[in-house]
Amino acid sequence: MLIHELNGMLVKTAKGTKDMRALWFEKGVVRAIDQRLLPGTFKLVTIRSYKEMAKAISDMTIRGAPSIGAAAAYGIALAWLRGEDLDRAAKAIKATRPTAHDLFYAADLMLFQRDKNLVGAAGEYADGIVDMCRRIGEHGGKLVKDRDRILTHCNAGALATVDFGTALAPMRVAHRAGKDIFVYVDETRPRLQGAKLTAWELLNEGIDHAIISDNAAGHYMKDSVDLVIVGADRIARNGDFANKIGTYTKAVLAKENKVPFYVAAPASTFDSSLIRGEDIPIEERSEDEVLCLGKCRVAPRGSTALNPCFDVTPSRYVKGFITERGIMKPDEISSMKATGPAIYRGPAR
Repeated sequence: MLIHELNGMLVKTAKGTKDMRALWFEKGVVRAIDQRLLPGTFKLVTIRSYKEMAKAISDMTIRGAPSIGAAAAYGIALAWLRGEDLDRAAKAIKATRPTAHDLFYAADLMLFQRDKNLVGAAGEYADGIVDMCRRIGEHGGKLVKDRDRILTHCNAGALATVDFGTALAPMRVAHRAGKDIFVYVDETRPRLQGAKLTAWELLNEGIDHAIISDNAAGHYMKDSVDLVIVGADRIARNGDFANKIGTYTKAVLAKENKVPFYVAAPASTFDSSLIRGEDIPIEERSEDEVLCLGKCRVAPRGSTALNPCFDVTPSRYVKGFITERGIMKPDEISSMKATGPAIYRGPAR
């Protein structure tokens, strides 16, 4: 299957199935799928300013490292379109989520191109992410065999990456090539991105899957999982990487049970300024996400909670990184550098 033959995310609506991106620029505004409402409600939101974009990233209307990178680019483009201060816009956007490298890279890239048409530059950035994800799917699809059982954590699909996905891209390619696959979908507490978003994408795609509780992964890895594929939010130069909280646990379980563990990510997620994973900043979110289910408190009054949004997995647990350039071993990724139209290598944050 050739890259240009692949369609993107399939979304089932009352009017039929559409090929759709997670977000895009349209007539002076940004349109995006509100990921907070899925799977129960499919709704598009309209974002008109960089302040609205910063809020959409912060409250997770838009989430997933490559998608928030594109959102950052579009947000600064909105500020440029309205003649607003670009440095102020970039500062506000970069203050929203501290862990995902794509966010900082995209914002700095837009500032580096401030003398250009930034609406066009943001579109080029988003298109570049989509193209990289297509290639990730093509390379990763070769790892997936007929009748493979795959485990994934969180949502690293098209919703998180503008289109196609990182971890889900190889599954899309394998499925469309006629391979019979099954996906174990970690629910991903506390925000349930797996149960809500990954399952929604797989259901629309027609890929056989089952949602499992996070603490059931070890049970299935003993004899029912052939490989694990996850995404990443930031990857240090030595191959240590940050991803949704619970990923480290899955990597340790995979190694113990001799299950190959792969990380799928585009060049924009690799942070060559960081030598090792312990240097990656970890976002802490509201304790209410742990203490409550929706608006219903499940923990005793007076109890507190800790809520790190990500954890860091050492490179020794990773069999390979699935990138747009191919499948690379941890000791090979030091050459991975994100490039823009001007081969920009600016500050990571």
